[in-house]
Amino acid sequence: MTVKPAPPGECPQCWQHAHDKSIHRRLKPREDCPDCVNHLLNGHPTLVPKKPSRWW
Repeated sequence: MTVKPAPPGECPQCWQHAHDKSIHRRLKPREDCPDCVNHLLNGHPTLVPKKPSRWW
C-alpha cells in the first residue's frame, strides 16, 4: 500500500504513521512505537511548508 505524501502543513512522519498500518504491524499489543514516542517527546522538526494564503 502506497501512502500519499503529507499535505501542506502536516508532519510527514505523523502522516505516514497514521495512514500506513504496516509500520505498526510488527509491534506487540500495547507496545509503543519507538519512533512515535521519540517524535512526541521531541516535536515536529520537519513540517511540510504551507503555501501562502492569497485570498486578499
